[in-house]
Amino acid sequence: MLDRLRNLIRERSHKRQLLRWQQGASQARNMSLSGLRDLRRQANQIKRRIDTVNHIATSRLTLPVIGSKAIRKPARTEWAHRPEAWAGPVNPMGVAAIASKTRIGEELTVYHDCRNSELSLRQVRNTREEDLAPFGIRMDVFNFDGSFLSLAIEMPPDSVEGLKRSHLLRLNMIVDSERPQEMFARLNLRHGPNTEQIVRELDLSSRELWVEFDLYYTQFNENRGDAMWIDLIFEGPSMNQVVIRDITLIRRPRANI
Repeated sequence: MLDRLRNLIRERSHKRQLLRWQQGASQARNMSLSGLRDLRRQANQIKRRIDTVNHIATSRLTLPVIGSKAIRKPARTEWAHRPEAWAGPVNPMGVAAIASKTRIGEELTVYHDCRNSELSLRQVRNTREEDLAPFGIRMDVFNFDGSFLSLAIEMPPDSVEGLKRSHLLRLNMIVDSERPQEMFARLNLRHGPNTEQIVRELDLSSRELWVEFDLYYTQFNENRGDAMWIDLIFEGPSMNQVVIRDITLIRRPRANI
């Protein structure tokens, strides 16, 4: 009964507000300039709050659901992870003229050596029915006067828990690019004072792509693994827009030979 009463009061209050702004809209053309300034100030204050509600509502009500842990996993998958920037909203959501070593959220860092940065990075909402990741990362590059550009993606601490040289790590990505783009993925495994690195070229002939890192051929010390991260390296990125719609990393045991 109490909830129904509260809903009734809110509905009546809402109708009074709508009537007030309807009257304000009809009177605006003949209102004094000082009165019009006050009305515009009030309208802008309300608009900012409405925009915030609309942004949150659109984000939460649009599929795929924020925080979704849906990941395509092949047989025998032991561990799977979708990085933070693709799983939920991050702060800042975007940066223009981005400086090197700028962090987007807690796991994604941009590295480059441009003198004049004409690079922007922004988190975008995925909305297609087939998307599993709630968010993507859009990178716009105009003139690029540097020699390297990379995105470093830190993996959580549990990524190295129980990790052995008998494991395969598979990187899955969905990438949209305005023009052909050379990309490489580098796996970094820190164990004690040493870091193992494996580099794989990404085949962008298909928007859905994957590469595997076989730890058997590394010198990774299974007892000292303490950090893992992925570097996405872009060659000749000038005048291009790249949208990484999804990225996941999975771990499974390699087949016995």
